[in-house]
Amino acid sequence: MDNIKLKIKYKISKMKDRKLPLDIRRISGTKSSESLQDSRGKMRKQKAKRIIGILGSPRRGGNTKILLDKALEAARRKGAKTKKIILNELRFSPCQECENIRKDGVCTIKDDWQKIVSEIKKADGLILASPIFFGSVSAQTKMFIDRFQCLWLAKNVFQTYKAKKRKIGAFICVEASDRKDFFENAKAIVKNFFVTIDTDYKSELLCCGIDSKGAINKKPNCLKKAFEIGEKIAI
Repeated sequence: MDNIKLKIKYKISKMKDRKLPLDIRRISGTKSSESLQDSRGKMRKQKAKRIIGILGSPRRGGNTKILLDKALEAARRKGAKTKKIILNELRFSPCQECENIRKDGVCTIKDDWQKIVSEIKKADGLILASPIFFGSVSAQTKMFIDRFQCLWLAKNVFQTYKAKKRKIGAFICVEASDRKDFFENAKAIVKNFFVTIDTDYKSELLCCGIDSKGAINKKPNCLKKAFEIGEKIAI
């Protein structure tokens, strides 16, 4: 009888010492750079988010660029991988309305525009930044957006393309005046663009009365909001 009791105690003590595997489904709020443990106890790393920043301003070192850089910095601090695309440094033509598209919705015109389409499709988040020119987005930004007519056609007319995942997006805008209707014009274009590229419009930032180069550095509230946008996109 004593031998049986000893065996039972031994089995109970062994069960207490045993480390059970951690179920990954019980983990929440983990940063992208952290390692996770699956149900078999093996460690694996969560893939870092890819955030694309698109700069539509032609001015080097301008206020729009400063805000976009601040947002991308915040995204990197949250563990995201970022890439900035400067539209003014690319060479691409406006949309020719030729409707010559591939099945994946890519325009058949061969220029620099095609270089960034694949980047955008792979991205998890997108931050578009443009100044206000004549009551709307810059010419560089509008020309870039217009070329996505091919993707709109592939999705809605020819039905040959379907996105593999949705993205989250934000719009950063700077204007010298204080015309809210100018911003509404620009926002309507950006929202339409985001719908086309399967991106949810999550955040926006409008900074008015900003004209001279570097003036945004004297607006700490705008810089703070740009940083917060980057954090939201990266989460």
